Amino acid sequence: MSRPCPRRPSRRGHAFPALWWCGLCLPLSAVQVAADSTRPDYPATNRAPVTEELHGVKLVDPYRWLEDDDSSEVAAWVRAQVEFAGNYFERIPRRDTMRQELERLIRVPTFGVIRAYQTRYFSTRRDPEQNHAVIYQREGKSDATPWKVLDPNTFSADGTVALDWWYPSPDGALIAYGKSAGGSENSTLYVLDVRSGRTIAESIPGTKFCSLAWMPDNSGFHYTRYPQPGDVPAGDENYFNHLYFHKLGTDWKSDPKVWGAGEPKEKRASVGLSSNRRWLFKSTTLDWAKNDLFVRPAADLKAPFRPVAVGLEAKTGGDSLGDRLLLLTNHEAPRYRVVEADPANPDPARWKDVIPQQPGVIQSMELIGGRIVLTILENVCSRIVIHDSDGRKEHEVELPGPGAAGGVNGNHDGNEFFFAFESFAHPPTTYRCDVKTGRIRQVDRSPVEIDPARYEARQLWYTSKDGTRVPMFVVHRRGLKKDGNNPTLLYGYGGFNISMAPRFRNDLFVWLDRGGVYAVANIRGGGEFGAEWHQAGRRDRKQNCFDDFIAAAKFLCDEKYTRPQRLAALGGSNGGLLMGAMMTQAPEQFRAIVCAVPLLDMIRYHRFSMARFWIQEYGSAEDPAEFRTLLAYSPYQNVRKGTKYPAVLIETGDSDGRVAPCHARKMAALLQAETGSDRPILLRYETKAGHGAGKPVSKQIENRLDEWSFLIRELGVN
Repeated sequence: MSRPCPRRPSRRGHAFPALWWCGLCLPLSAVQVAADSTRPDYPATNRAPVTEELHGVKLVDPYRWLEDDDSSEVAAWVRAQVEFAGNYFERIPRRDTMRQELERLIRVPTFGVIRAYQTRYFSTRRDPEQNHAVIYQREGKSDATPWKVLDPNTFSADGTVALDWWYPSPDGALIAYGKSAGGSENSTLYVLDVRSGRTIAESIPGTKFCSLAWMPDNSGFHYTRYPQPGDVPAGDENYFNHLYFHKLGTDWKSDPKVWGAGEPKEKRASVGLSSNRRWLFKSTTLDWAKNDLFVRPAADLKAPFRPVAVGLEAKTGGDSLGDRLLLLTNHEAPRYRVVEADPANPDPARWKDVIPQQPGVIQSMELIGGRIVLTILENVCSRIVIHDSDGRKEHEVELPGPGAAGGVNGNHDGNEFFFAFESFAHPPTTYRCDVKTGRIRQVDRSPVEIDPARYEARQLWYTSKDGTRVPMFVVHRRGLKKDGNNPTLLYGYGGFNISMAPRFRNDLFVWLDRGGVYAVANIRGGGEFGAEWHQAGRRDRKQNCFDDFIAAAKFLCDEKYTRPQRLAALGGSNGGLLMGAMMTQAPEQFRAIVCAVPLLDMIRYHRFSMARFWIQEYGSAEDPAEFRTLLAYSPYQNVRKGTKYPAVLIETGDSDGRVAPCHARKMAALLQAETGSDRPILLRYETKAGHGAGKPVSKQIENRLDEWSFLIRELGVN
């Protein structure tokens, strides 16, 4: 598995272990729905307390029965909740108008960054009427006419079967890809012959979150696979993500296991091929903050893996430039550095600095055209810097402005590379860069009908509870009046070393053009400032994340952007845990909260699905000390009867394989029973949907429509 919101696997090398108008704002008193004083008539919910003692503490769980995914009683309760939430949304006026706006903003062509594989170039494009992006290929030159290679829109009539991941072979002649149904991400692996369009007979199940590295000659690949149900004790099919080798044309059931025998079930592996196709890298990890890295000649299946970085309290990835082994590591450099290791004796004591730690965080290293291309995050905005092979800076790419750049890639011996750039008012755009000069030109841009000049984005800094300075982006229409009355949405995540750089969100303009303010708090637990920032918001320091977010909310009010009655919060997955903490630790600070695919019962979270993979991030209630830390902030255990909770929209999906939907079910039931407020507690529950990956555009639009309708209604926006 991966973190609750994982990155896509790296295509080569191995950086890290594998693992998303004009409007009038009225005061609340002017909006009838916000002034209602009658308690909602929630669906009846059976209360069946289960009492247990853990580490000397008595715990009572009134809704343990809602954990049972297979219960007909739970299914009937869910149907009642879906009907209740549906009735709420149906009463909101002018939803059809907003749906049309969202269709206009979201159903536009989108483009993925170009990916180079020798003489073949791949990219993705989704046309307005499509639910999923289609893979295209160009041959010979990056600006050649593209032709369609693989269309996930043909996988199912309703768009609920999705392409999860794809890995072209080194020469681009073959593509290994995974697809799954209903948002489950339970992938089955297939192999496509690009030229003929024919799917080769391979069909390998259990390849969820697959990491894969082709042999240099396309004869087979190393890949990660989960066990089949029945091969391990029930529930453990979510673990034991082991590494195998598959030779094309053979039975996958006979694939030899390369790594995993005797390892803890929570330990994960991932693989990557060096950009010059000489080395195969293997990474193994139990902890999101560190990994062990090994290397062996890519073409020699009998050669043993040689340790490169083993037992370090650090993350390390590698690539190869000629005969040199270059590593990107945060060993003795929390913001990362580039070092050279001797392939014959890669002992860390013998590493030599090539590019030292920078003021910003080095996020990626690509070796292109004999040069080292770094993507750096500095003060939460991207830089791309080109160095020569000895580490001397040659050029800094002139980006369109403050924003997020990524996806840098090109041929190892090429003269160009490609990357994507976006920002709050800058739609995702693909650029080509000349590696010798650093000059860029635009290749593709999503044609969203907005005028960037109408919007303003600022980075502000505020002080958290313990004195730590934390940055926050604030976005709104130009000319906004800071009178303390603007409807404001505050977003946060704060975990798993994930950075919240400025990202474009099509549907956000539904909010901004109605006078709304959007803010993103770069709280601790993320990777915005390197390993130390991450460590400061995990395990026994998790409360720092919540303190940072509460301080952000208070700052927005102190600066007269808004006030608590017009302030909402949004977060999903690990950010859903953040939202649960906001409900229970600062209910007076928010008028409404959207809590998506959340972790909420932190005493029992590790029992469900694949959540033991996250113990290194959160800790476990199996440990007495960690139990007390978790109990202090676990949202489900900290709901208090009679507290006036904000309006809450909790979202989940039946097929969520990362965060079990029982978290959302139990919390919705408990809040509906205990809240002392008349504000609604809603459960938005989807079938044929999971954690969010692979969700068709049609479902995305309905999801966004419900979220914005809820926020506009509860914050009193006209």
